[in-house]
Amino acid sequence: MSPELIDADLLRLGMAALTLITLVAGGLWWRSRQRAVSLEASLAVASSKLDAAAFDRKTGLLSRDAFDAALDDAVARADQQQRTLSVLFVDLDGFSSVNEAYGHKAGDVLLRRFAARVHAATPGKVCAMRLGGDQIVLAMECEIEGARELAGAIVAAAGRPYDELHPSHPIVLTASVGVAAYPLHGSRAMIVSHAATAAKTVKQSGGAGLTVFDPKIVVDVQERAQLLGEMRQALARKEFELFYQPKIDAASLQVTAAEALIRWRHPVRGMVSPAVFIPIAERHGLIGEIGDWVIDEACRQAGIWRRAGLRMRVAINLSAYQMRQDDLVDRLRKALARNELQPGRFTVEITESLAMENTQATQRAFDQLRDAGLHVAIDDFGAGQTSLAYLRGLPASELKLDISLVKDLGESADARTIASALINLAHALDRRVVAEGVETAAQRDLLVGMGCDELQGFMFARPMSARAITLWALGGRQGPGTPGFRPSLFKETVASPRP
Repeated sequence: MSPELIDADLLRLGMAALTLITLVAGGLWWRSRQRAVSLEASLAVASSKLDAAAFDRKTGLLSRDAFDAALDDAVARADQQQRTLSVLFVDLDGFSSVNEAYGHKAGDVLLRRFAARVHAATPGKVCAMRLGGDQIVLAMECEIEGARELAGAIVAAAGRPYDELHPSHPIVLTASVGVAAYPLHGSRAMIVSHAATAAKTVKQSGGAGLTVFDPKIVVDVQERAQLLGEMRQALARKEFELFYQPKIDAASLQVTAAEALIRWRHPVRGMVSPAVFIPIAERHGLIGEIGDWVIDEACRQAGIWRRAGLRMRVAINLSAYQMRQDDLVDRLRKALARNELQPGRFTVEITESLAMENTQATQRAFDQLRDAGLHVAIDDFGAGQTSLAYLRGLPASELKLDISLVKDLGESADARTIASALINLAHALDRRVVAEGVETAAQRDLLVGMGCDELQGFMFARPMSARAITLWALGGRQGPGTPGFRPSLFKETVASPRP
């Protein structure tokens, strides 16, 4: 083969190899480019997701994680510059009723509007997050007074009517705001919690306001938590006790009945007032168990007195929780039967506010109490907005005038007019009337003159133990002017047959 042909073949091979290399390189570049484009797209999607995760979808405010990071940075700057960092906890009052009445979608509309108002009320350098539900937390580098001003602006903004759902019938909501300052009111770990605690005190007082955190609040919260734990053991340890305050017949000024009042004889704290522990028991679901104990113990003691010949009507107070219990009347029936007591000689007292709750549960409880033959009294009568039409249908045999009406009888003509009118009204409805809180002879004489049926108060006797009232009934505690015991104004009791 000639050299020329060999050179030509080599040239063709070289060109083919070059073409192949070019194609391979191009393919590799294209693949690399596609991978880069795909990676850029993935990064964009990931970045978008990260951005979305930094904000709450319903309100556009920061998410919890993003707010925590911003708060960490703000705390670090406050430490470095020795400045104050203020935190505001904003809780929208009454928001749950909107969800219940209009649905969650409508609630979301108002929540976004509320968040927009909060955002509009705040200056630029404020971090804000939606903690959950209807709660917003804000952090800003300012002194307490500046935070208080901002809290006031938020309360005002939140309280303006919301016409997004019904322009002709705007919804009115309010906000409770708590303010706490770092480092004055706590560490980074506690500052948000302390602002929330401050907001809670506003909410418990009716809402629509603001307050600055007070360290005493935490002491109170810790005290309540400790009392709650001790209360859970109090029943088993038999630390509760019933005291009894006599009721006095207005005509004879002798004792005919007694109201059972619970006391807590704490081994360390001494006697704990029910005004302290009953609200805690109601809030944490212990009131049912305590109420059952009161029923059993009051019936047991009434049985002892009946067998000893001391024929007093015994009264207990029923809570709202007990009135909603399906087996309330069955419990009462069984406790009365165990102690051979007639239902008509046992009184259950129900507050006026609870009696006026026209709910199915309340109505059912009243019907069952009437059918069981129990003596029903309406307590705190005249303190609320009583519906006279509704009162006529209640199976109540007795009305107890509220202590606020009795307190000013000696000094106020208006008080005397109102008390007299209520007594006449009760008698017109064939109800007996008991006046509680009688402390002076003037109050006693005025009530007797008005025709009040029974009196109760410190003038006659303070609440006392069952043993003390037994000794008193037997004459051991009586002295000049001390009310004595007389046979019941009601029919003599006979033992109730056991079931």
